[in-house]
Amino acid sequence: MASKDPMLRHLGDFLRKTREEAGWSQEDLAYECGLHRTYIGGVERAEYNVTLLSLRKITDALGITLVDAISSIPQRKPRSR
Repeated sequence: MASKDPMLRHLGDFLRKTREEAGWSQEDLAYECGLHRTYIGGVERAEYNVTLLSLRKITDALGITLVDAISSIPQRKPRSR
């Protein structure tokens, strides 16, 4: 299996932590945002490159903003020339 993108791993970890802090299962979150439970799991495990629209559904259900989710991803340092 190819290594998972670090950006997607950080995002998935943040979403999992936020979901768990809310006391929700993946199934609970899936129901609240209208997505399938296996999709939620795949996003949390960085197996899917989540779309902006799906991320918006997830963040709305969790009561956080898109900015909260995106800000959880560490910034890459610019390349030196």
